Amino acid sequence: MFDGYDSCSEDTSSSSSSEESEEEVAPLPSNLPIIKNNGQVYTYPDGKSGMATCEMCGMVGVRDAFYSKTKRFCSVSCSRSYSSNSKKASILARLQGKPPTKKAKVLQKQPLVAKLAAYAQYQATLQNQAKTKAAVSMEGFSWGNYINSNSFIAAPVTCFKHAPMGTCWGDISENVRVEVPNTDCSLPTKVFWIAGIVKLAGYNALLRYEGFENDSGLDFWCNICGSDIHPVGWCAASGKPLVPPRTIQHKYANWKAFLVKRLTGAKTLPPDFSQKVSESMQYPFKPCMRVEVVDKRHLCRTRVAVVESVIGGRLRLVYEESEDRTDDFWCHMHSPLIHHIGWSRSIGHRFKRSDITKKQDGHFDTPPHLFAKVKEVDQSGEWFKEGMKLEAIDPLNLSTICVATIRKVLADGFLMIGIDGSEAADGSDWFCYHATSPSIFPVGFCEINMIELTPPRGYTKLPFKWFDYLRETGSIAAPVKLFNKDVPNHGFRVGMKLEAVDLMEPRLICVATVTRIIHRLLRIHFDGWEEEYDQWVDCESPDLYPVGWCQLTGYQLQPPASQSSRESQSGSSKQKKKAKSQQYKGHKKMTTLQLKEELIDGEDYNFLQGASDQESNGSASFYIKQEP
Repeated sequence: MFDGYDSCSEDTSSSSSSEESEEEVAPLPSNLPIIKNNGQVYTYPDGKSGMATCEMCGMVGVRDAFYSKTKRFCSVSCSRSYSSNSKKASILARLQGKPPTKKAKVLQKQPLVAKLAAYAQYQATLQNQAKTKAAVSMEGFSWGNYINSNSFIAAPVTCFKHAPMGTCWGDISENVRVEVPNTDCSLPTKVFWIAGIVKLAGYNALLRYEGFENDSGLDFWCNICGSDIHPVGWCAASGKPLVPPRTIQHKYANWKAFLVKRLTGAKTLPPDFSQKVSESMQYPFKPCMRVEVVDKRHLCRTRVAVVESVIGGRLRLVYEESEDRTDDFWCHMHSPLIHHIGWSRSIGHRFKRSDITKKQDGHFDTPPHLFAKVKEVDQSGEWFKEGMKLEAIDPLNLSTICVATIRKVLADGFLMIGIDGSEAADGSDWFCYHATSPSIFPVGFCEINMIELTPPRGYTKLPFKWFDYLRETGSIAAPVKLFNKDVPNHGFRVGMKLEAVDLMEPRLICVATVTRIIHRLLRIHFDGWEEEYDQWVDCESPDLYPVGWCQLTGYQLQPPASQSSRESQSGSSKQKKKAKSQQYKGHKKMTTLQLKEELIDGEDYNFLQGASDQESNGSASFYIKQEP
């Protein structure tokens, strides 16, 4: 094992998302007339009463349709752009380019149309700049420094079964020894030395060279799955020299005896560790594969998209009708939002037929077996019915769990869900969840687990009581026994750090923290952002990753929003935190507030009935309070 040790020494001296997700404002005067638009109800102000001006872009519109608790912004993008630092430039704004400097034209007579026009212009800007997007600079951000300076703890790799090495991480832990490049050396050739793991943070390990004992002066962070990390014995097998760091090269006369003593009985990486890493990063999805994916502008339907690229199992999908290939959608290959070609027809889901009559050269349908499997259910007995009430995570405002209704029962256990009080008249904002989805809950789930339930928009009898609401609406609650109550032993703990997809802008992966755990439900907070941007996510979601995943796969990690301005603001960002809404946090209507012509863009088909939610291995009652 130690034949690779080389006693050569050095004589030199040592050197060193219109979207709404907030509380509803106080009611406007009752004498103001009401305007109805595509199922949405807005109060048209008299003069300037009830009007709001976006503090970011200058757009003027109906205050009730504006974003944030204080109705200061016309959209989530403007809110984020304003709140990130003193110059009002957010991560998303920097991805788009410089934020607008000229105020948009004030459209007093058509505030709703103005809002739609602003969003259309925003979408066009995104598409025009898609090929020249500049990622947020990571300069100055280091996971190691971030964790060390704040004594943070990261979620272990074993919490992420879908991530590389998630199912074969083994017992890699502190005190495991590895062979790594010796950077405390001025030899012209690359040499190695043995180091021990002092601390683990996801894939990242804090290492200390053997011989430094309690001296942390040369400790360093690295990705344990990196190509320069090897099990003890690799140097001997590969003919590479082991050279002690020159800072301590004179500490021992016989380094070989020292290593034999130190490493006897110590653990190291499995000899095939690098092979396992490589195998776990092979993905079955390939460019040019065709899939059915949710239409990001109308969640009620799916569209055909083509895999453009694959990074770490994440897919960049381009909608088939996108001529310039900028109309894209990001998701993981195990996402419940993608399906094989023909899935919509098979279950009776709404589908937008492509204008492209035949597949383009080189494109081919993805084999059905590659998609995540859903748990089989028996719909022959007692089952969900249209009109039943339940609680559900709003897919357009993932920080909220809302009062919801089953609007349609599809085949194979799939359900179309609508958020009470916020639905478009044509059902264009219904969304599809499987009956076993961890994102739907029985009536009373929020109350039992002390989660704020978002009542229907405009519902005035607060605090909201399910018993009264069911009686008033003549509805019944979906039976508790029909919901998925499996709770796996996921291993997450409050305060753990991770890398998480911002599902409202799914191409972004951000530094994040687990702030609450309810059974299998995690509350994910994006570091540096206000709580209103938090998201409820399942513990087995493929949109959560260990610390170091972005570095391992080559994906761009978004640092905490306040990272670049923390020094200049000297804590002012904390003073800007918005108070958490206590009443209605509106449905993010960017998807449904489209011009009517968009709804009939292409033909929609409701097919007659002719893998997404992962199974778990534990169980627990929804009616037991549990918050580790």
